[in-house]
Amino acid sequence: MLPHVVKHRVIYADTDAMGVVYHTNYIRWFEIGRTELMRELGWVYADLERRGYYLPVTKVFCHYFLPARYDEIVRIETRIDYLKRVSVKFDYEIWDEQRERNLSEGYTVHAFVNGEGKITRPPPDLAESIRRATGR
Repeated sequence: MLPHVVKHRVIYADTDAMGVVYHTNYIRWFEIGRTELMRELGWVYADLERRGYYLPVTKVFCHYFLPARYDEIVRIETRIDYLKRVSVKFDYEIWDEQRERNLSEGYTVHAFVNGEGKITRPPPDLAESIRRATGR
């Protein structure tokens, strides 16, 4: 699967007192990448929720390599690693705008749950969209 790419300008609120992006903002950027990848596949989170499906994070990992700084443009690359029976894993890479410096990489795993918070299978049409996109 080719990565879905979103560019994001680092705002002052993303940084700490040294002008370096605060570590939890990378996780927020993962969410931006994931949300836009899903939208590219034709799936808006709000629509999934209206249908009674939710995707809570069950695992998150981020490896930081180099800092991003205020006013830089970062490139958020997102891929779907796998779709299992009741979960999906997204992989992320954060680069500088020119893709010369890999700033971080990581992943999130999400369970599919219904409105009562019980584990469920993904909607069949979403599963098919993911299979088509990943070729699996």
